[in-house]
Amino acid sequence: MIRLEKRPQASQTFSWAAPVLAVLATMVFGGLLFAALGKDPLASIETIFWQPLFGDFAFYYRPQLLIKGAPLVLIAIGLSLGFKAGIWNIGAEGQYIMGAIFGAATGLAFYPTESFLIFPLMILAGALGGWIWAMIPALLKVKFGTNEILVSLMLVYVAEQFLASMALGLLKNPEGFGFPGSRNLQQYGSAHNAELITGSGMHWGVVAALIAVIFAYMLLARHRLGFAIRVTGEAPRAAKFSGVNPTRLVLFCMGMSGLLAGLAGMFEVAGPSGQITIDFNVGYGFTAIIVAFLGRLHPIGILLAGGLMALTYIGGDIAQSQLGLPAAAIQVFQGMLLFFLLAFDLFTNYRLRLGRAEAA
Repeated sequence: MIRLEKRPQASQTFSWAAPVLAVLATMVFGGLLFAALGKDPLASIETIFWQPLFGDFAFYYRPQLLIKGAPLVLIAIGLSLGFKAGIWNIGAEGQYIMGAIFGAATGLAFYPTESFLIFPLMILAGALGGWIWAMIPALLKVKFGTNEILVSLMLVYVAEQFLASMALGLLKNPEGFGFPGSRNLQQYGSAHNAELITGSGMHWGVVAALIAVIFAYMLLARHRLGFAIRVTGEAPRAAKFSGVNPTRLVLFCMGMSGLLAGLAGMFEVAGPSGQITIDFNVGYGFTAIIVAFLGRLHPIGILLAGGLMALTYIGGDIAQSQLGLPAAAIQVFQGMLLFFLLAFDLFTNYRLRLGRAEAA
């Protein structure tokens, strides 16, 4: 019989090997999925992972890695702080939306005034919007003991309805001939998150993501608060005896994840997206959960995982246009990453044993 046997201690080697094995397994089973859809599996995998980097139009697709990867890394860094402490913010998508709304509303409030102060104010407003939305489940948890998973997740749908109301109401472009959506911030210089180097894909959101990676690394490796986060997640009882304040930790982790998600939304609406629309959000807040765990909740790992997930976004778009793969198949392919990561993670704490069943 095959049985699972708990390891005396978690395998660090397998912990870091699991993401690599998950990616390889996703390629294999993703190829089988594409074959079942009547597509060449090798050509599909090659299109997703090779074409954006080394294909004929790689010069166009490579900057997109920064554009797609920046919000994923920024949100995942914030989520990882809470996940490490056992605080589960699943509502980053809602915080991302609220950051975009707050940021866009601030910029549009000054339209058509041109000033170098407008964009910094939008950054502050975007961070505030995400932080406020994350504080709702945080305060409910510390005051009433509610489940932050359910509350933060349900608030995503509230944020989506708020987004629709803004696109159709207060932020609707008065010169848009009745179409839903705000003014295009790309055409409003003071509110535009433009590329810092033309054609590179590098904008202020990318810079913020890199700063967040450095900040998280220093926090977790050098700061007392980082120690409190790690010990709370690894040994909750020991954290109580070491004087960790659980209320303060919940508020910090939830607030920081909301703040970074809000920033990601603001940089996106002021740059690549350009405007508030009903379908502005594309699931970055949920995909960032995969990025956080694929990166082992480590800042450097998250940076690499964000690049990999951005690659699947861009390669998936190419596969849809060139090979005719359905969008749903690409989404399933991306979801496989988390599925196989969780499956291989099991073997971090358990090992397979073969043997006969013991007699009753």
